[in-house]
Amino acid sequence: MAQLNITLESKILHGLFTSEGRDEAFSKLLASILNQVLDAQLTEQIGAKRGKRNGERKVYRNGLRERQMTTRIGTITLAVPRHRQGHFETDLFTRGKRSEQALVLEW
Repeated sequence: MAQLNITLESKILHGLFTSEGRDEAFSKLLASILNQVLDAQLTEQIGAKRGKRNGERKVYRNGLRERQMTTRIGTITLAVPRHRQGHFETDLFTRGKRSEQALVLEW
């Protein structure tokens, strides 16, 4: 994945800079970023964006599966995408692991 454009809600950013609710804002920020990365990785694997017709498409999307991940700033909910042929493979974290130690950061 060469480049990823992340979209953030202004409400989350505002929460990061106020003393109250900072942990909640950080957990929402982390969840938002990870969910967008997962969606981008699925788009890359499928060969077409959500709802787009493409002759090079390899497979079709098949909804989302919610999974909980435990981090130092709280439990976050990830929307792990699915497709119709097999399992979605991500290089973001280890399959089946639901804690912060499962994250694989290769910057």
